[in-house]
Amino acid sequence: MSQTKPYRVSHLDALEAESIFVMREVMAEFERPVLLFSGGKDSIVMLRLAEKAFAPARVPFPVMHVDTGHNFPEVLEYRDSRVAELGLNLVIASVQEAIDSGTVRELPDGTRNRIQTPVLLAAVEKYRFDALFGGARRDEEKARAKERMFSFRDEFGQWDPKNQRPELWSLYNGRHHPGESIRVFPLSNWTELDVWHYIAKEQIPLPSIYYAHEREVVERAGMFYAVNEFIVPKAGETVETRMVRYRTVGDASQTAAVLSEADTVDKVIDEVAATRITERGATRGDDKVSEAAMEDRKREGYF
Repeated sequence: MSQTKPYRVSHLDALEAESIFVMREVMAEFERPVLLFSGGKDSIVMLRLAEKAFAPARVPFPVMHVDTGHNFPEVLEYRDSRVAELGLNLVIASVQEAIDSGTVRELPDGTRNRIQTPVLLAAVEKYRFDALFGGARRDEEKARAKERMFSFRDEFGQWDPKNQRPELWSLYNGRHHPGESIRVFPLSNWTELDVWHYIAKEQIPLPSIYYAHEREVVERAGMFYAVNEFIVPKAGETVETRMVRYRTVGDASQTAAVLSEADTVDKVIDEVAATRITERGATRGDDKVSEAAMEDRKREGYF
């Protein structure tokens, strides 16, 4: 008798199936979900998963960008083109508008990462979103690793790491009262390398800054920041033209590039496979404020 070959699912297919299951579960449990979409690689992958989860129908929820006004132009251009291509409803929560109206006050150092949180929470209240898809992964940062797939937030948008709900057998508890919400992280079990393998497999286009290119930079605390309207060289700093790429995309005032020759997705995969430091640790100045910088922001209502 001929034996049938055992059915095997690849690691990437298993991750995709889990993420799609989570997205469909949210649609079944919640009234007003939204996907946080910045034009960064993780939110781009999340949007592709949403496409596949609900095909052939359109993505059944809006996407929201908390716009600090300190964006890389390549990322904004990608965001707008992708939204137009898929016919999505884009909600923009503008930090600049909040500053202009006096809702929030800009920090003395000019950075806006910290003041994203009240702008996000105001948008959640205004549009009554009860589930927010975020692209966080557990390998990014220690505080990220403390959260479950469904992360409960109270009526003030705050997260209590000691108040985690169990998720045994992939059972997700979305119970919440009016005013409360759930942050949902379909990429929780993915790594940076998984994300890049998926980008290669799905042939997903990305903003050009994710690949090696020449850019004028200044070196600060061992990190290379692009010279732009938000990063002005200080006395004694030397502006250099270097071949760099971005591993993660945040504010242009806070996100550094890495020296790289990886100008294709395959070269990026090889580079990421060899690195031993997370992308946030290597490139995000806002995470170097303290050991608990990310956790402090998440307790306040951050992504």
